Amino acid sequence: MFRSNWDRHGAAKRSDLLHALGEQAVRSALRHGLLSQPWRGVVMDTARSLDTVTRCAAGLLAAGPGAVVSHGTAAVLHGCDAAETGELHVTVPYGSTARSRGGLTVHRDRFGDDDVELRYGLPVLSLAPTLVELLCVERRWVALATVDQALAAVPDDRAGALVQSISDRLTLRDDRRGVPGAQALLQLATGAAESPQESRLRLLVVDAGLPVPTPQFQVLDLRGRLLYVFDLAWPDVKIALEYDGYEAHEDRSSYDAERDRRMAERGWLTVRVRKEQLASPEPVLNELWRAFEKRGRPLSQSSPGRRRPHSARRR
Repeated sequence: MFRSNWDRHGAAKRSDLLHALGEQAVRSALRHGLLSQPWRGVVMDTARSLDTVTRCAAGLLAAGPGAVVSHGTAAVLHGCDAAETGELHVTVPYGSTARSRGGLTVHRDRFGDDDVELRYGLPVLSLAPTLVELLCVERRWVALATVDQALAAVPDDRAGALVQSISDRLTLRDDRRGVPGAQALLQLATGAAESPQESRLRLLVVDAGLPVPTPQFQVLDLRGRLLYVFDLAWPDVKIALEYDGYEAHEDRSSYDAERDRRMAERGWLTVRVRKEQLASPEPVLNELWRAFEKRGRPLSQSSPGRRRPHSARRR
C-alpha cells in the first residue's frame, strides 16, 4: 500500500518512509534535496513538489484522518483554476485536532459521504459543495469566475442540474453568512466567459449599476454568417464591451481599431478595457455611462453603483 501510494502521489508519512527505507536513507535524501518535508511528519518527492496532486496528498496526510481537499484547491482538481492561490485548503470534521500551518489552511465543517468523491485517488469535496463554499466565502469575482468555469466544462444538458444543486445547497446551508450574496452571484453565472477576467468584468459593470450584459454576443451579417463575437454586449442599444487581456491582445491594436471601425459602421459603439484597468475601473465605467447617454438611455444618477463602484463586499 505504501509503495503504490508513493508511486502515485509522491508523498508519504515520514514514519512510513523510515520503515520502508531506513532512517539513514531518508536523512540522506532530505539532506541532498531528493526529498522535502513541507509539514512536520510528511515528506514528498522534491521533483514533484510543485505538482498539485502531490501537494494535496501531502496536505491530507498532514491534516490526518477524515480530511478532504476543499475550497479553491478542490476547484482546481475539478478543472477550475480561477480560485488558485498556491495555498492548499483541506477540510476536516469537527473534533479533529488538525491545525493550519504554513501553506496549508485547515477548515472545519460537516460533510457526508455523498459530499466527497475521489479524484486522482484522493478524497475531494464534490463540485457542487465546493462551489457553494466559494460563493459564500471567496472574493466575489473569483467565486463567479469559478462557477463560470465549472458551467463551461459540463455538458449543456447537465449545467442546469449543477446550478439547481448549488441553489438547493445554499438554501439548506447551516451557516447563513454570505448566502444572499452567493445566490445573487449564482444568477449571474453563465459559463460563457472565456477567461476569469471576463467574469470579473461582468460583475464590475453590474455592481456599477449598469444593466446585465449578454456575454459572448454574436454579430451576424444579413445572410446569418458570423462576423464578430463581443465579450459583453447590450444588443438593444448596440453597445459592446471588449476585454483586452495582455496575452490575447498584445500587438493587436491596429486589428482591434479596424474591427471597432467596421462595427461602428454597423451601428455598434465599442468600449475597451485592459487588464490593468480592472483594479481601478472608474474611467471605463464612466465611458460606459456616457455611451448609454449617447444612445438616449441615460442611467439613473442616483444608482449606488454610480456613486461607489468599488463598494461591493468581497470584490
